[in-house]
This record gives sequence, structure tokens and C-alpha cells, in this order.
Amino acid sequence: GATLVKHFRDTSFMGFIEVVKHLKTIKALFRYCKQDIENWKPDAVILIDYPGFNLRMAPFIKALNIPVIYYISPQIWAWKENRVKKIKQYVDLMLVILPFESAFYEKHNYNSVFVGHPLLDEIENYPIENILEEDDKYIALLPGSRKQEISEMLPVMAQLKAYFPNKRFAIAALSVHETDFYKNLIQDDSIELFIDNTYNLLNKSTAAIVTSGTATLETALFQVPQVVCYKGNRISFEIGKRLVKIEYISLVNLIMNEEVIEELIQDEFNLKNLVNRLDLILNHDAYRNRIKNKYKILLGKLGEKGASKRAASSIFNYVK
Repeated sequence: GATLVKHFRDTSFMGFIEVVKHLKTIKALFRYCKQDIENWKPDAVILIDYPGFNLRMAPFIKALNIPVIYYISPQIWAWKENRVKKIKQYVDLMLVILPFESAFYEKHNYNSVFVGHPLLDEIENYPIENILEEDDKYIALLPGSRKQEISEMLPVMAQLKAYFPNKRFAIAALSVHETDFYKNLIQDDSIELFIDNTYNLLNKSTAAIVTSGTATLETALFQVPQVVCYKGNRISFEIGKRLVKIEYISLVNLIMNEEVIEELIQDEFNLKNLVNRLDLILNHDAYRNRIKNKYKILLGKLGEKGASKRAASSIFNYVK
């Protein structure tokens, strides 16, 4: 029922170098969206995640005397903590989905509302197919959502097939990218594509190799042991390493505040390490069972189902 003004995929640039290269496009987008807000005069603007864009829009919206509501907090607890000043000044209502975020804002004398995590509802409402027999299950490859990261991650992930020839491998693919884009990266017809069907792939998987992001949490909620990976532009990584203040990159480890799943970052993301970690998951019961037991504790930390409804109710009551 909403009208799409611009699609985020046209502006989802990763890393410092990539943003600088596309500054002209980004500035044009700001102008376009500001004009759209001025013309439409909404009762409120709901910002969702995407802080590089949204935190720059918030002062403009506030100057128009339009309430600013933020759903899914920027990860200012990870880096750029001073952005909390901007949030306190320009955001009227902050709705958070991670259990430790409320405490973070409380530390800064700012009230937020923890609504729980929407993934719990997403998964419950998804049409899940019947599960396969254990011997027929897949090794899931989740290479990310942006072409830039998929091109970096997937070719290395796909090489695992040669080391586990008796296992079925499948990729969580997205229809926003051409099928040939994935096929050209893997050069292996035996690796299947699950297009826009990640949850059914995870439901039929015994292990997963996952690019860092929300997918790590989705994988955990399906009780699939995983290895988390990330590799980006070298310069961007070196800059980021000096700015980020967190010990882990995966949501699973961040929420649990311990290393539940292994993270292979930058140079550690290589075929040798992937083979070793996947072998641990598939062939070592104690290793695999420890991960699954930690997942159960994680589930309890995410709050109750109904996050989106609670968020909508909070927004409606505030605007009213």
C-alpha cells in the first residue's frame, strides 16, 4: 500500500572508498527525497536503519516540524557513538530491536522502546516447506545481498563443494540480481540456487557459510550451525578497524557477548579455514551441539513475537 519513491539498492554503497566514488549520486538522492517530503507533508517520518542517509535527513525533517521516528537503531554502539547527540536532538521516538540497545541509550539519558526482533514474526509467517531427510540436507551459502559483497564472497564459498563432493550445496540468491550473475561467479552447475527463498534453504540445511549481517541471526533462528565471513575493500577495512569498538561482527556473538560462532574476517576468510570450520560442524558432534545449545539461549534474549505490531502501535500512539 506504499508508494516507492526510490529503491535503496540504487544507493547501497559499502565502505569509505565506495561512498566517495558515488557522492554525486548520493547528493542527488538527498535533494530528491527532501523535495518529496516537502511536497507530501506527512504526519510523521519513520526512519528505518540506514544511518548514513537517515541521520542526515533527520535535521531537515525536524526543521519542518514533522515528528521523526526511528525504527531499528543505527549501530552507534559499534562505532560513531557521538551520533547519539544527533539522535537526542532530532529523533522524537527510538524503537530498538536488540536487547542491549535500550541499556546503551539509557546510559546516554535517552529513552528508547525495545519492541523485540521482527525476524521472529518473519520466520513464523513464512510458508516453510516440509523438511528433508538428514542425508538430503544442504550446505547453505549465504553470500550477502549487494553485488559488491557477493562478488567478493561467493567464489571462495563455492570452492567448498570440491572438498565435500557428497554434500548438496545451495546458494541463497535474490531475484534483484540476474541468475547469470550468480552462475558466472561459481562456474558449477551442481550448486543449486534458492531464489528469494532463504528460509526454506535454511530449513533444509545442516550447516551454513554466511556473510556477516542479519543473515547470521536468521541462520541461528533456524538452528543451523554456521561460519560467519566477511571480506571488503582493504583500505575501507583498515579504516573501519580503527573506528569500530566491538569485539565481534556477527549479531549472534554480539547479542550473546561471546563467540558462539566462528568469524573469518578479511585475510582469515580463505578456503583452507572454510574447509576446516565446515568439517568441524559436519563431523564433530560436541562442536555442533554447543552452537545449537547457545542458539536456544539466544532465542530467549530476543523478546517475544509481535515486534512489528508493537512498533506500529508505538508509532500510532505517538503520532496520535
